[in-house]
Amino acid sequence: MHHEDLDTGAGDAIRLPAPPPTPPRPAIPLLTAVVPVIGAVVLWRLTGSVYSLWFAALGPVLAIAGFADGLRGSRRVARRARRQAATELAAIDAALAERHADERRRAWARTPDVAGYCAAPDEIWRQVPGREEVVVVGRGSARSAVRVDGEPHDDAARAVRRRARLLEDAPVAVPLRAGIAVCGPAPAAAAVARALALQVCLAHPPGRVRVVGAGERDADALPARLPQREAAGGATLLVAPHGRSVPDDVDIPIVRVADGAPPPPRCAAVLTLTGPGRARLEHGGATREIRVEAVSAGQALTVADELAARAAQLGQRIDGAVAFADLPAAAPSAESLATWIGSSGGEAVVVDLVADGPHAVVIGVTGAGKSELLTTWVAGMCRGRTAREVSFLLVDFKGGRTFDALAGLPHVAGVLTDLDDAEALRAVESLRAEIRHRERVLAEAGAREIGDDPGILSRLVIVVDEYAALVAAHPGLHELFGDIAARGRALGMHLVLASQRAAGSFRDAVLANAPLRIALRVTDAADSRAVLGTDEAAHLPGAPSARGVAFVRRAADSAALRVRVARCAPGDLAAVAGSAPTAERARAPWLPALPALVPLSRVAEPGRIALGLVDEPEHQRQPALLLSGVVAAPGGADAAVGGASGGDAVGACGGFAVVGASGAGRTTLLRTVAAQHPRVVWVPADPEGAWDALAAVDAAPGGTALLVDDADVIAGRLPAEYAAEWLARLERAAREARGRGMLVVVAAARVSGALSRTIELLPGRALLPLASRADHVAAGGESADYAGDQPPGRGRWERRLVQFAMPDAPPAGAAFPAAVPGSARGAAQGAGPSAVPDAVPGAAGGAAPGQLRFWRPGRTPTALVLPPGVSAERFAGGGVRLSTVDEAAASAGPAGATAAGAGSAAPGTGATAAGAGSAAAGTGAAAAPGTVVWGTPEAWLGQWRLLAAMRAACDVVIAAECAPEYRSLTGRRELPPYASPGADRAWLLRPGGDVARVVLPR
Repeated sequence: MHHEDLDTGAGDAIRLPAPPPTPPRPAIPLLTAVVPVIGAVVLWRLTGSVYSLWFAALGPVLAIAGFADGLRGSRRVARRARRQAATELAAIDAALAERHADERRRAWARTPDVAGYCAAPDEIWRQVPGREEVVVVGRGSARSAVRVDGEPHDDAARAVRRRARLLEDAPVAVPLRAGIAVCGPAPAAAAVARALALQVCLAHPPGRVRVVGAGERDADALPARLPQREAAGGATLLVAPHGRSVPDDVDIPIVRVADGAPPPPRCAAVLTLTGPGRARLEHGGATREIRVEAVSAGQALTVADELAARAAQLGQRIDGAVAFADLPAAAPSAESLATWIGSSGGEAVVVDLVADGPHAVVIGVTGAGKSELLTTWVAGMCRGRTAREVSFLLVDFKGGRTFDALAGLPHVAGVLTDLDDAEALRAVESLRAEIRHRERVLAEAGAREIGDDPGILSRLVIVVDEYAALVAAHPGLHELFGDIAARGRALGMHLVLASQRAAGSFRDAVLANAPLRIALRVTDAADSRAVLGTDEAAHLPGAPSARGVAFVRRAADSAALRVRVARCAPGDLAAVAGSAPTAERARAPWLPALPALVPLSRVAEPGRIALGLVDEPEHQRQPALLLSGVVAAPGGADAAVGGASGGDAVGACGGFAVVGASGAGRTTLLRTVAAQHPRVVWVPADPEGAWDALAAVDAAPGGTALLVDDADVIAGRLPAEYAAEWLARLERAAREARGRGMLVVVAAARVSGALSRTIELLPGRALLPLASRADHVAAGGESADYAGDQPPGRGRWERRLVQFAMPDAPPAGAAFPAAVPGSARGAAQGAGPSAVPDAVPGAAGGAAPGQLRFWRPGRTPTALVLPPGVSAERFAGGGVRLSTVDEAAASAGPAGATAAGAGSAAPGTGATAAGAGSAAAGTGAAAAPGTVVWGTPEAWLGQWRLLAAMRAACDVVIAAECAPEYRSLTGRRELPPYASPGADRAWLLRPGGDVARVVLPR
């Protein structure tokens, strides 16, 4: 077989030659030996010649000669077969060497080392099956793919088969992500590790592999000029010196280990240098000797320069740091918001909220670069445009620092943060009014959308960072943003909503109208699929060098584009602000928050009662809160009041309730009403004055304002029976207020019990800050409206937020009803509010509310009832004659008692003067002028005939401490005016007259 006859294809098997045939052993020619003997014998027999027998000897001789000749021929054939077999084996060996060489060449071409790449530069970054999954650690023996068929028949054939199984000088590779530890002397180990890392960089372009780790000054580090150092994505390659730990997020670790030190557990392959260019590889439980490649630092620089040049030529350097100032400025246009936000493959990437939107969704975990993206995007849209063309509302719900740098741009209408949650919510809700405002402007201009009449409205871009936190705190905003998303294109309102996750953040109404999608790194592939339709954002690395890498998918894109977002420095923002064509600031789509103090003069209107300033962000207005109805005009004439021109009239004719905690502004609100009403009855805080004031309300003229502060506290100070009667009178006043044209205002800290019935009768209700949400709901408010940190005077009126006004000054000439110095009422009034004008007379007992009568003994005969332990000696003197009940009864005698009984037959029925006179005569000395008969309730009830006689003919004074026995002593069922125990109070009953409260002399 000739060498040319062998097929050297890699897929064909080589067949060993068959063993040479063994030549047959030559047979002994018996016939040749026997026939001559027989012939000689026959010839002898015929001739009888003895000489003929010599022919018999020829047979054996010929036989021996023939056998020898056959044996020689067999040996010649065997030698020829052996020569042919050796020739065939030599041809097979040559073919095997050729096949091994071809297999070796193809193996090195498939997985070259650094020298292989340098020898064939076109192989750099080529995609070859099997190349991207391994790294070549050296040269050594490998199992050959050449197949040898046939059975070896000798040692030479067996040697050929052994050589066929092994491929010498083949590339020895380990999995790319296995991790490689290089053990040995530091310089040699560093050179080998450098060669392995460079091989990875030569096989994988930037974006598929990125180099992390030490800087160029580190002896083990790769050159800084490697384009893989600037890549933002791909598997991470780390060349770590001895002693440095390997982070968990490193995909391809190559670690140098000192002699004798254990390799890190992250490295599955261990190269131990055993000599110059030689090493022992331990991997997968097997150990083998290989030759390794080493690269010096200078050679590494040459390779890095070559890769950098190739990256620039092929556009593979996709994610180098990009500065905002290096991006071109978009041509300003009223019909476009196009701006460059970063680069991809060395080219600037532009997005346009108008063409690609009208709305955008941005997702990315903390630290992925959302804030930088939003800052660059907003600054780019501001560059070259005026505030009349585009304005921004920035909402930051993750701590309040994202948009600080943008606040100085004239295009920014406002920056809202969760540090002032109420203000942020108020401003966002104002967008409802902005929608109506834009609809009205477009309708007046006859335009269907903002593009029909450029310049009529500026485009408003609403940027929300942590949108999920915003709508989680205020779920009602889902509908608002869904409405803006649906109508934003025509109205020129654009949304840029950023969140850490997509799941649970964006509803379908928003996603359906937000074709512009941007995803930075996320941890959940489902979030990436929800925004991009692919898992790519979940595969972005989390290293700091990859911050700001995003996938952008615009409306016209079939696939997401990988972008490195430009970073906007403070100086860039200053340049944007300075380059604005005009310094005019954007119009804010909401009014300022309500002030903490609203003077009455700001909201007052002639002939009206103004309560405060209403905040209506949904209408972009703050009108005055005015009470509608009929109020008395100055001078006493009644005037019917219609709707207010500058305020918001509310139907509260009849009155309203004020509920709030202590210090919330209840009293101030009542002062505000009193300062505007010409006819006021202010119910004092002390129980006596409160009782008298409500007793006089029935006699008050129409158009009076009844103001009751701390109604619950007053009711609590009164005894149960008095409290029930007082609350019943207050309830009656509230029920009849509308019919009488009265204004009843009741203030309390808590709504409960009988007082709740009165408050329910009042048409209006002002809810000031309360201690808890439960109290707010119990007072009639909505749970969602509760805010525990409101300033005094801030509250709700029919769910609308109101800052109630404060009087500018107490009304001129106002005064409370007179108080007795040192009394309980005087103490209460001293701490009360400023007085009210024109106190209405007509209290029970003939005295005006707040005025008390002093009782002076000695003028008329008097029956005095004092509590046990109290003596009447202090009333002695000045012609007053004191006697006890028992002494008076003894001096009257039986006749007096009988007369007394006759004179008192019908007590309390209006006895005639004659009857009264006879009764007085029957009492004897007890009925003489200047006489005071005194005793305890028990003493008087023990002498009931004397009590009846004196009750019919004399004054009866009962101390307030004897209230439990009042009905027994007087025979009357109605309650007397309330008198405070322990304050020298008493009730004075005259025969046939009403009961009056008096003050006993000390």
